[in-house]
Amino acid sequence: MSERDGLLQALAAVPDPRSPRGLRYPLAALLAVAVCAVMTGAASFTAISDWLHDLDDIARARLGFVRGVPATTTMWRLPIRLDADLLATILAGWLRTRTWPATPRRRYRQVIAIDGKTVRGARRADGSQVHLPSALDTCTGVVLAQVTVNAKSNEIPAFAPLLDAVERVLGSLQDLIFVADALHTQVGHTNEIARRDAHLLIPAKGNQPRLFAQLKALPWAQVPIGHQTRETGHGRRETRTVKAVTVTTPGGIGFPHAEQAIRITRTRTRTARWQDHPRDRLPAHHAARHRRSTSRSAGVDSP
Repeated sequence: MSERDGLLQALAAVPDPRSPRGLRYPLAALLAVAVCAVMTGAASFTAISDWLHDLDDIARARLGFVRGVPATTTMWRLPIRLDADLLATILAGWLRTRTWPATPRRRYRQVIAIDGKTVRGARRADGSQVHLPSALDTCTGVVLAQVTVNAKSNEIPAFAPLLDAVERVLGSLQDLIFVADALHTQVGHTNEIARRDAHLLIPAKGNQPRLFAQLKALPWAQVPIGHQTRETGHGRRETRTVKAVTVTTPGGIGFPHAEQAIRITRTRTRTARWQDHPRDRLPAHHAARHRRSTSRSAGVDSP
């Protein structure tokens, strides 16, 4: 009962675009049905309508349907008229109330991961696919916000609006750590993060050749190991080594607000598995082990 009431109360904050005359079905109830149906696996408006029709009279009345149930056309005509960003913000706030309070361990901090995905099966009138950059709270597993990328644009201009949406949910971005892929290694993004008193962890790759060359030239051999892990599985042993160095010195790496450079080195050692049959064995001159080492550099940007 409390979960149902909590969802209905949260959805009651969504403005109703319909005329108040002749309203038959409450908006909060219609949206609650859509949320519950999608959580059970519904992937279309028809499936959402079928989920509602499969409920008994008692369950329908608890949701607010006391005068019958809407047709499938009603289930899709109303949601497409709503403010998608506002609805996403309200649902993110409700989901956060359904999770355990985020209490990161003393050595760790709250981290927000930014990534974009193309929605399968969703297309605009011109046939282009819908792309949604989203912000995931790694502590709770809740998507705090997502925005729609313009059909003729990409994720870069959507970065600031996404931060705005996260700020509306959390209230403040101060001291939060954001992680993103190399696409977001942009000077404008670091300035935006610094303006909000947050931090950004981004990799340096080919889209920033000067930054990548400067990070690679740092004296990593003299930097002590900050953390190292070893894992064994699937016929191989993997070692990850993390080094970090402060670069806020005169003549640093020349990237705005950069305070630290981090290098992650991954070494894999694969051991050959000898078979019982002689013809399955490796020749004596073949190496029994194969070693591959890769390294990656990244910068931490903060005010």
